[in-house]
Amino acid sequence: MTSSNFRSWPLYLILTVISMPLVIMYVYLFVDTVTDTTAGSLIPDRFTLHHWRFLWEEPETGRVSIWTVTLNTFIFATCTTLINVSASVTAGYALSRLNLPFKRFFLGGILTLHAFPTITLIISIFLILQMIGLYNTLIGVILVKAALELPLGIWIMKGFFDNVPWEIEMAGLQDGASRFTVWWKLVLPQVQPGVAALSVFVFLSAWSEFILPQVLAPSGSAQVLSTYLSNLIFDDMKPDFNMFKSVGVFYALPVIIIYLIFNKQLMNIYGGGTKG
Repeated sequence: MTSSNFRSWPLYLILTVISMPLVIMYVYLFVDTVTDTTAGSLIPDRFTLHHWRFLWEEPETGRVSIWTVTLNTFIFATCTTLINVSASVTAGYALSRLNLPFKRFFLGGILTLHAFPTITLIISIFLILQMIGLYNTLIGVILVKAALELPLGIWIMKGFFDNVPWEIEMAGLQDGASRFTVWWKLVLPQVQPGVAALSVFVFLSAWSEFILPQVLAPSGSAQVLSTYLSNLIFDDMKPDFNMFKSVGVFYALPVIIIYLIFNKQLMNIYGGGTKG
């Protein structure tokens, strides 16, 4: 074991050297949000929380509170995740277990749909939301984002269900359990890593989404943090870059927290099961 660790230290050293500039950059970014620095200098002069005043001060006229925007972003990301994971788990199971006609054609089709960039579909999506009355609403953006993420989610979950042995379900059915009970209590626990990974990926994708909220919900009532951050710069004649950096750090904090919480699950993604 000691010899193995000794042989791997050059790799750790190389990764450390490569990562160090990024780590230093992010540390300096945070330090810059709580300090004031003289123009042309890299050394901070004094500590201050003035750049974080958006957390407790009343918003300026025409602006939305940062807490309202954060709530909108959380609702957007959470609802998108719940819709996507629920549909992906059920559809993935059906495609894995049922001998459906044209199944290969359907799987190829949904993967092809995911290959289209969002920007190429934005005009048609815009027109559809206007016709059904969901333009400029958070619900409309949630449905569109969930639909665009659904093809990849179905494909991923089908792969996980394919690795769960049929014997697990057969044993449950022979013991008198219903198909739903077998799916819920025997099959679904076997694919928990896939569900966890898909949930995190979809949540982070929705949390960082910018194009869809900017185009499909431009009003302040449906604003999310990505569009709030953009408006902070482009709506002002004299933008406050220190405040812009502070809002950016505030925006990134949930992503960092989620990674720290789910790091173990994301690093141990596997599919399959054992006969129980």
